[in-house]
Order: sequence, then structure tokens, then C-alpha cells
Amino acid sequence: MTASDDVNSAAGTLYVVATPIGNLEDISARALRVLTEVTLIAAEDTRHSARLLQHFGIATPLAACHEHNERDEGGRFIKRLLAGEDVALISDAGTPLISDPGYHLVRQARSAGIRVVPLPGACALITALCAAGLPSDRFIFEGFLPAKQVARRARLEYLREEPRTLIFYEAPHRILESLRDLEVVFGPGRPAVLGRELTKTFETLKGLPLGELRAWVESDSNQQRGECVLVVGGWQAPQGDDAVDANARRVLHLLLAELPVKRAAAVAAEITGVRKNLLYQLALQDKNAN
Repeated sequence: MTASDDVNSAAGTLYVVATPIGNLEDISARALRVLTEVTLIAAEDTRHSARLLQHFGIATPLAACHEHNERDEGGRFIKRLLAGEDVALISDAGTPLISDPGYHLVRQARSAGIRVVPLPGACALITALCAAGLPSDRFIFEGFLPAKQVARRARLEYLREEPRTLIFYEAPHRILESLRDLEVVFGPGRPAVLGRELTKTFETLKGLPLGELRAWVESDSNQQRGECVLVVGGWQAPQGDDAVDANARRVLHLLLAELPVKRAAAVAAEITGVRKNLLYQLALQDKNAN
């Protein structure tokens, strides 16, 4: 809440608490204290979180707050907060709301004048970014890519010329499919890092160009298991003779709709003055992506 927000002084506090993404030693002393002191813990999966609490000897009651009931049943937490009770919100791992439930509850709490206090801690995307060795001064988090290939490639096409470092979450059963589509749309040479099972026993941090990274994951089924984070280098505009401006790309795209790749590249070169070989390579990428 900002200083200008109206806070209901009689209400309790909603604590948004980050929990470990793997290694239980990553939980903070403050998080342990808050989880012990609140009246109730709203958890994404009560069975999963019960094991965490048991490990630390915390007996605070748990109640489910997941993507299927959060919007409709968040009111029961709001009622308890308005009655003066403190509630902690946790997800299965990492920071709530980051590709996890919690947004609707936090929004409802703020609308009701309830104080919301975030407790920082583990977050898989930041953990991966810190170790990736890719530019971290500007980055964009895209969460999970669409499950279906057509929608996934469409999203990647939209992001193809994004200059900031890109971070994706991916399910283990889709990691190879996503790497294949990234290779097709972004090109095999784009730098990328796979962070898998971060902070856990079999943690992997592997950095390679997309084509090589896809081949490496394809050849080792062990790399297709566990929680995955992909960090991908941003697009870099070609320089000098390799530069292709937006107008030349537009001309090439229009010609590809009517002509074979080689002919479209040749005609586009005549119209724009860009080297034919460069336009031919771009045309092949365009065709492969579609």
C-alpha cells in the first residue's frame, strides 16, 4: 500500500510470504516468525505446504487458496482479516503471485483497506537471471509460454525483436518443444541458459546458443525433468552491412506471401538495396517460423 491508501486500522495484515524453491535453508528468519505468529496461512496446496510447516515445527492452520478457488472464495480470508486476524499467503514454492496464485486475494485485500506486507525471498526467475551471465540491467518475464505450438510460436514471433533479456518458465514435459520453437523463431545462434531444479540436489545451469542447447537437452532425458527456467538473450539489431530496417522486412514479408523464397529475396533486394543473401536468410527464417 502507498502512503495515500486508506488503511483500516482495525483489520489484520495480509503477509505475502516467499518460501524456498528447493533448498529449505533459503527461508528467511522473518518468514518463519510470521508463519508462526499469524492466525491462518492461505496456501496454494495445503498438503505440500503442510510438509514445509512440519519441517520447521509450525502449527499454524492452513486453508486452500489456489487458482481454482481464489477469485470466488477469497472473501473468506477477507472476512477474517477484517475481523482483525493476520493471514499469511504462500505458494508451493517461491514468491506468491509470480506465475502462482495470490493476485485476486491481494487485490481484494487492498480494495478493502487491509494492509498488505510483502516478505521477500526465493524467486526462480531472479535466481536463474543472477547466474545466467546474460544482461540483467533490463529484462522481461514472460511466465509460461502457451502449451500449443501455434500459439507458442505466435507469442515468440511477437517477442523475436525484444532487446531485453527474456525469462520463461516451462514445464518439464514441454521444455524440448519450447526449445525447438525458440530455435526456429529466434535462430539457433541466440544465447540462452537453462536453469533446472534450481537450489535442489540436481541443479543445472547450462548456457549455450539455442541450437546447441536444444540438441543437448534432446540428447539427455534427465534434462527434461524438474522445474525449468529459460533465460534467453535479447535481440540485437544487425550493424553495418547486415542491417535490415523495418521497411525492408515489411517488403520481404509481403513478397513471401506471393513468391518462392529465392525470388522474394531477389525482388526485395532490388526494391530496398539490401544484400540479397541477407534477405534470403531472413526469408528462410520467416518461412521456418510459419
